[in-house]
Amino acid sequence: MQLTYRPYQLQLQHPFTIAKFTRTATPIMLVEIAHEGYVGYGEASMVPYMGESHETAAAFLNKVEVSRFSYPFDYESVINYLDELAPGNPAIKSAIDIALHDLDGKLRKTPCWQLLSSDPALMPPTSYTIGIDTPEMVRQKVLTAPEVKVLKVKLGRENDKQLIETIRSVTDLPLYADANQGWTDKQHALDMINWLHEKRVQLIEQPMNKLDVDGNTWLTAHSPIPVIGDEAVQRLPDVEKAAGVYHGINIKLMKSAGMYEGLQIIKKARSLGLKVLIGSMSETSCATLAAAALAPQCDWADLDGPLLTTNNPYTMPGFANGRWQLSSQPGLGLIQR
Repeated sequence: MQLTYRPYQLQLQHPFTIAKFTRTATPIMLVEIAHEGYVGYGEASMVPYMGESHETAAAFLNKVEVSRFSYPFDYESVINYLDELAPGNPAIKSAIDIALHDLDGKLRKTPCWQLLSSDPALMPPTSYTIGIDTPEMVRQKVLTAPEVKVLKVKLGRENDKQLIETIRSVTDLPLYADANQGWTDKQHALDMINWLHEKRVQLIEQPMNKLDVDGNTWLTAHSPIPVIGDEAVQRLPDVEKAAGVYHGINIKLMKSAGMYEGLQIIKKARSLGLKVLIGSMSETSCATLAAAALAPQCDWADLDGPLLTTNNPYTMPGFANGRWQLSSQPGLGLIQR
């Protein structure tokens, strides 16, 4: 078994602004694991505010002994081994996990979604994200968006209402909203949520600071729409802490260290009565297909990486009626350009 990797810079169509950050590109580490004539592909998307980079990813990968990954793969043992190598680093751990799942599917001649017991018929529509911007640019982004069924709006600054009103001036599509911890007062947050509800916003992600447990709990109890924990939920142990604080959780493979733990998070959330949104960072078709393999087990999807970037190194996955299409190809079904 052989592991190789290469750094990549994923370019965004527009500068992407959320409550506290703006970026125009995202560092990616593309990972390959070869075994018995097959190659599994993985990806780490390392948005800067999460603390990973090309340098940290390479340093971690250089510690990994792929001889430890005997086939058939024991994914729980794999993630335990990776966690023992170094704490944190969930994105590059996810790249390894995704590559192993892709390789596993190819060795078994089975699609990853089938290995994970997902039903393609239950694929939710994916939202398309509109970052914080000027009214002119927001209108342009909405009018030039692909054929999607849901838009997601980034909030958390002083112009939140203007942003929503601008979008509503050009489309009636349902909206998801994400404040990225941008609101600091719970009464203001509730007033905003009630207003958003009137504007056909269907859910709100991480309205206040993830450390404000009491504030988020109060907000969830009073909100007319689902309140979803995002930054508050990273790995599996965080899920139980979210019960009672949020209506649901946002899982991302770049937070959960991959598909295996992502599935465990879904199962744990369901056992606690939590709704599940599966989200993404800025990602290529590789990580998008990995998340899409789990998406049918979730209530909502926000997997728009390939729709927001300009230099995807892989072909675009099938996309129809606002939903990603899962193929019958072995593994992820990823196709190189």
